[in-house]
Amino acid sequence: MSTENTYERLGIPEAERTYEGDVTPVMPAAFIGHGSPMNAIEHNRYTEAWSMFAASMPTPKAILVVSAHWYVNVTAVTAMRVPRTIHDFYGFPQPLFDVEYPAPGDPELAQRITDIVEPTYVGLDTDSWGIDHGTWSVLRHMYPRADVPVLQLSINAELPFDYHFNLGVKLHDLRSKGVLILGSGNVVHNLRLVDWHSPGQGTDWAHRFDDAMRDIMTHDANELGTASAHGDYAMAVPTPDHFLPLAYVAGLAAAAKTPASTIVDGYEMGSLSMTAYQLRSL
Repeated sequence: MSTENTYERLGIPEAERTYEGDVTPVMPAAFIGHGSPMNAIEHNRYTEAWSMFAASMPTPKAILVVSAHWYVNVTAVTAMRVPRTIHDFYGFPQPLFDVEYPAPGDPELAQRITDIVEPTYVGLDTDSWGIDHGTWSVLRHMYPRADVPVLQLSINAELPFDYHFNLGVKLHDLRSKGVLILGSGNVVHNLRLVDWHSPGQGTDWAHRFDDAMRDIMTHDANELGTASAHGDYAMAVPTPDHFLPLAYVAGLAAAAKTPASTIVDGYEMGSLSMTAYQLRSL
């Protein structure tokens, strides 16, 4: 009996089958400091680094993104076949609003994610969200053809750091299924203290906090939960939405027992860190 017939007899779904010579690579994972939405239509050293990161790996079967901009009171994953492009910002030039990122969704993978993380509850969102700019501003540079299925996982604003870290641990198995997992936010993100006269620069407190988080991520990501004890935490993380995507990547690093490495770093407008990290394929 052929391998394919055996799979049919056992009722193993197509997505979980492997055939001789068909080896799914364990995908990298990454945290991307996405910064301004304008990065979607600009080319700079950050966007070039994102593109180079994508070029360094096999094409993923799907991409799961934890974006700072889906920060709600529930944990959910997008499960629509055709997710819409969300322009969740204002005051920017019209060409940014004209951007569409028509990547397909993957409802079957969304269902598998809900199964993988049990007993943690993850709802299936079939119509309310889509692909927000925390996702498409990065993916336009990584996968400009928008031909890889994209899903988003919401950040539950009502739950503590450890919940998000542990959910990242549970998502680790997706990497062996060809899924690229991205966290998209900013390690330092304080819009109230933006200094428009400081392009490419960071304040002393931004440097101190970003450097401390880099030391953790590149040595022992299990320690990221101590971030709130850092003296500059309140300035660097006035709200947790942009920091928590890093918790998911820290969880992935802990599950893989491997430290992260820096893709690119830098600062913008004094109070934004553009640091990005990667976990190499296993």
